[in-house]
Amino acid sequence: MCRIERTRTIRGRTTTEVGYLITSLPRWKAGAARVLHLSRGHWGIENRVHCVRDVTFDEDRCRVRSGSGPQVFAALRNAAIAMLRRLGFDNMMEGVERFQYERAAALRAIRYGTIE
Repeated sequence: MCRIERTRTIRGRTTTEVGYLITSLPRWKAGAARVLHLSRGHWGIENRVHCVRDVTFDEDRCRVRSGSGPQVFAALRNAAIAMLRRLGFDNMMEGVERFQYERAAALRAIRYGTIE
């Protein structure tokens, strides 16, 4: 178990947040640097995938809630994110807007894995 203190400043306002982590790593493997690295890696996934799904694809407002529908939609969103990243888009919204009205270009990108 460890305690991580995060301090951030947004628009001149500084806030501090304290978080506690539990790990299954043995004590000899759970040094401060290792635990911090693992924690940052977790937030990297959150920021790189989950945040994109929430913001770009508005996942939180999706009304699909029963059966396998939520898993199918999540898989489709993940596939779209992976494809856009593979095509070189860092900004997912740019990628979505690029193909939103050019369906033929989107199909070519899926089929050939490249933008024209």
